[in-house]
Amino acid sequence: MKQGTQSSAGTGVPDPRTRGSRVPPQPRAADVDRNRDLADGSGDVRGEHTHGETPIPRPRAVVQRSSVRGQILDALRTALAGGELTPGEVYSAPALGDRFGVSATPVREAMQQLATEGAVEVVPNRGFRVVERGARELAELAEIRALIEVPVMLRLARTVPAARWAALRPLAESTVRAASSGCRATYAESDRAFHRGVLALAGNEQLVQIAEDLHRRAQWPLVGGPVTRGRADLVADAAEHLALLDALGAGEWDVAQSLVREHFAGTA
Repeated sequence: MKQGTQSSAGTGVPDPRTRGSRVPPQPRAADVDRNRDLADGSGDVRGEHTHGETPIPRPRAVVQRSSVRGQILDALRTALAGGELTPGEVYSAPALGDRFGVSATPVREAMQQLATEGAVEVVPNRGFRVVERGARELAELAEIRALIEVPVMLRLARTVPAARWAALRPLAESTVRAASSGCRATYAESDRAFHRGVLALAGNEQLVQIAEDLHRRAQWPLVGGPVTRGRADLVADAAEHLALLDALGAGEWDVAQSLVREHFAGTA
């Protein structure tokens, strides 16, 4: 709702000494190619003959690579939300791969996905530049989110039974713990989970996906430095989640309406 690692000198690349959690070691390219050949029957296993037997399907290496790409994508999104990737800076896939302990390929694929989401832009022969966003763009995203989520929440307030709202309390409490930690990336993830849980009650998956995309974009850092919202702002934001659930569970529609509108008014 409301809203980096410093680059190595002159490179725009995070200091390897401050790298985050490493992804488990991946197979060498030669092994990947060999496994792929064996899986599709194009390779030859020395000393063994199939004699026309029906090939037994084997997991392709690409499945594992896709899993790694997903992990890298999540890690990059976390780095964006936490301000570890600085707006305006250019990061190369090989350097980021070294940071996460993987090859450049899954990093490049993940960054291409972020480019389609508008988080980064491709810089030919250099890498990917983190998009610079200003306060106006943040305000526009907040306005769009409010136009989508507020009417849905107010409709749900009159149709969803109290027990369903009570079931969301663990998600709200998770945002409070995340806010107390002061970690923007952790709070961003828990905040999205809470809103996703609320909107899921509408039974419209397309709505949930669109709202989450807008929410994620609203959590990227502003140009000119780290996100300005501090721990106190996060704690206040998280407290509104609990207050909203209390009002919804008690059937206090007017209070819930006021809380929902105030909540989104503070996202700009």
